[in-house]
Amino acid sequence: MMKHISATLGLTAMLAACTTTRAEAPPASAAPAMETVAAAPMEAELSAVEKLHQAFIVLDSHLDTPAYFHDPSYTFSKRGDFDVDGTHVDLPRMNEGGLDGGFWVIFTPQGPLDEASYLAARNMAMLRQMSIREMAARYAGDVELAFSTSDAERIAAAGRKIVFQSMENAYPLGTDISMLDTFYVGGLRMIAPVHFRNSQFADSATDVSEAYGGLSPLGEELVRAANRLGLILDGSHASDNAVRDMIALSTTPLILSHSGPKAIYDHPRNLPDDLLIAIADDGGVIQINAYGAYLEALPASPERLAAIAELQAQYGTDTSTMDDATREAYRAAFEDLNKQFPAPRSTFEKFMEHLLYTLELVGPDHVGVGADWDGGGGVDGMKDIADLPKVTAALVEAGYSEEDISKIWGGNVLRLMSEVETARSSDLSSPQVLN
Repeated sequence: MMKHISATLGLTAMLAACTTTRAEAPPASAAPAMETVAAAPMEAELSAVEKLHQAFIVLDSHLDTPAYFHDPSYTFSKRGDFDVDGTHVDLPRMNEGGLDGGFWVIFTPQGPLDEASYLAARNMAMLRQMSIREMAARYAGDVELAFSTSDAERIAAAGRKIVFQSMENAYPLGTDISMLDTFYVGGLRMIAPVHFRNSQFADSATDVSEAYGGLSPLGEELVRAANRLGLILDGSHASDNAVRDMIALSTTPLILSHSGPKAIYDHPRNLPDDLLIAIADDGGVIQINAYGAYLEALPASPERLAAIAELQAQYGTDTSTMDDATREAYRAAFEDLNKQFPAPRSTFEKFMEHLLYTLELVGPDHVGVGADWDGGGGVDGMKDIADLPKVTAALVEAGYSEEDISKIWGGNVLRLMSEVETARSSDLSSPQVLN
């Protein structure tokens, strides 16, 4: 289905259709590489609000799905089921939920700040980037690597899925900022300096120790390098002071690829109103996540807590120090634990509370969605990307216009990317792209 920045349907019809449930698409079977393997739902099957949703360019700014790309049990062309396999994203569900793509994440867990650990993380990150490029090549009839705003618009208009790349945690760069050029050549277009623990670049929002009071000197170098190259700077997971340092130093606006408002739930990963307003005033974009633990307090059952304690006693708590076999065994054991003692889950209504609050605070020119799919996101009522039309229905019901909703779903991110690209264009020494 061809996508346009502006939809053509009227909102009066949408309001009447907001409670319509989505039609279930049949499972898609695997197909050879470079063939179209799954079609969007037939237009006649769609409600009015789903037709509106399908007409937008719908982007998510934080897709952790590449973590599955080397898992033999996962096939991108086959429809998964969160209740069975815990996955959120695949090509059939992208078609069903109208997700046109977004930023596919190169993630490495935080480890020790030493050269041997940096090298191991660098290798892992390069393999993860390679797996994203391999996925795009294998499914070239359905997806395509994107390196610019114009690429994204062209790919969506052709009915294919957009594959931008982001890096969550710059830890794999080690102390060699020039490695950022290498990842840029491979397609990287967004970079976050830190994750759950303090890195060599910045303090983390969830690390109780404060190493730098914001960005480190090396983190400041990272910001300047990202500006030079034309990478979007991502403040998610960074401490409030690190985000403030990024705003002050960066020559381009920031994104929060998957964050939320502290005013709704006081969690270290969420940001206070004044900082959200500062990001918006600077031209940045705040993408709201659907990670339940950041939406509301969700106390685990005593049985789950006891099982987690037993698992940690057996394996430890730092996955970065585990060898590959131990890490895989730990992950499998944790998946079994989750099936036996499921984690408490937040709700779609709570996710919308975060989204609507932020929209009211900074306006629809500065808000979007980065739900943290395949990275812990998803809530009751929106368990995977097939449920994305529910967000459009809720925004319509809240009174937002087609123009507003098109910005929220993809227009704001593309606008920000365009600004970052323009800032880069003045520096002709930046490396070229590896197509």
